[in-house]
Amino acid sequence: MTAHAIVYAPIGQGTRSEQVVERLSNAIVAGLLHPDEQLPNENELSRLMGVSPVTVREALNTLRARQLIDTRRGRNGGSFVCPVPAQMMHDRHPLRLATPGDLADLGELHCAVIGHSAKLAARRSTADDHRSLAQEIDQFEAAKAAQARAQSDMRCLLLLATHAQSARLANQELEIQAEWAPLVAALYPHGSVHAEMVAAYRRLQAALQAGDDLAGSALALDMISTQTDHLLEHKLRLDATAPPPQQT
Repeated sequence: MTAHAIVYAPIGQGTRSEQVVERLSNAIVAGLLHPDEQLPNENELSRLMGVSPVTVREALNTLRARQLIDTRRGRNGGSFVCPVPAQMMHDRHPLRLATPGDLADLGELHCAVIGHSAKLAARRSTADDHRSLAQEIDQFEAAKAAQARAQSDMRCLLLLATHAQSARLANQELEIQAEWAPLVAALYPHGSVHAEMVAAYRRLQAALQAGDDLAGSALALDMISTQTDHLLEHKLRLDATAPPPQQT
């Protein structure tokens, strides 16, 4: 199972276009679908995702309105992924909007999904899976911009979930990433956090390759817990520097 197979997997007959929008927008925000990448055509999306062409057309119209895709005409035309709008990733800072309880709760859910994914991945990953994750970790280490680091981080996590060979876990991870990706992007201007996460991924990769499911699960839990702690600390700093509310 590949990451793209999760994005385009069937979501059930009769589902509303909002669910198609959510699936594709989550993949775009998380960086699984890259800028300028061409989506399958409407008929192919309809077949892959198990919904009607009308539902797909409505979903693509919504994604265009949100500036997540654009349509190009001509022989090589079609629907193409746009760079994530800056306001979606940065305006109204998501850490300012989240409460500490929200962050802790999301972190706990993410720990549950990634911790179990790592345990299963240690048992089920193939040699090709190990190579693909190692290559993605290399790309994560090489990324320079905060958003690129966050998106590469999300691709590593989604690969981990797909290597667990559980479609439900992978779909749950993709849903979580819609909230998680904009949050962790706030951490990655800091080279120290980036280096810390790269090292965490290297340790996790070694455990998975050794087939050590207990160590893999523990390392994955620690990695997400560490990110959650960094997010809580960063939120405290943001709140401390926020201007006082205006008197009316």
